[in-house]
Amino acid sequence: MKDEIILVDKPPEMSSFGVVARVRRKLTEEENQRRLKEAERARQPYQRVKRVKVGHTGTLDPFATGLLILLTGKNTKRAGEFLKLDKEYIATLHLGATSSTGDPEGEITELWRAQDGELRPVEQGGSAGDYQKTEQKIRKIPNKTTVENCVEKFVGENLQKVPEFSAVKINGQRAYKLARAGQKLEMPTRKVTIYELEILEYDWPKLVLRAKVSSGTYIRALAEDIGRELGVGAYLTALRRTEVGQWRVADAMSLGKWLENRG
Repeated sequence: MKDEIILVDKPPEMSSFGVVARVRRKLTEEENQRRLKEAERARQPYQRVKRVKVGHTGTLDPFATGLLILLTGKNTKRAGEFLKLDKEYIATLHLGATSSTGDPEGEITELWRAQDGELRPVEQGGSAGDYQKTEQKIRKIPNKTTVENCVEKFVGENLQKVPEFSAVKINGQRAYKLARAGQKLEMPTRKVTIYELEILEYDWPKLVLRAKVSSGTYIRALAEDIGRELGVGAYLTALRRTEVGQWRVADAMSLGKWLENRG
């Protein structure tokens, strides 16, 4: 069997492991068919392989789409090389609200509501959060210049706090499992680099950014930091990974198309 590098354009609502499982199943079927044909030609029994080795090189959350690089066979040993590569994303933020997970899968809290060109605070029953403790009055919707100035502040090196809902291990357990169990976590911070941040679209409350970042950068955390800096809150509604190092999503194939092409 060939040791492959497979570029998949991950669909939404599917985990990275789910993509790996489907590709592994298909490749395992192919390998067993190949072995069977060789054995039949040689008129010898064949040894069935239980499963082909397949691994991904960096998780995408279920709601996210885009480039997922899969390695097969001996190439799986190279996963660390890909994890260290810079990445590019297209991120869609919803301003004026927050999410318990920083993305659409969490509990959404609306903080500000637009009315007559202004923002009015949404009553939170005593738990307005950090964004309204000092801002209980009507305010203007941030104009594009204000948003541009805010976004520019994040270009360069940043000290970023790892989200609670992440795969980072805390005391030997995945942080997201502990967070879902209701445990309060003291999350570590890490130094990351934002090489480029470009506003592709802004129409309150929607903000679309192109972000070129170093390995280990959490775009959910970046979105929350931008919302905090603007003083209105923010969370991700969509995320698409477009580049990993030299690899481009334009060269990837949808999972359905890849499975179809394998016959």
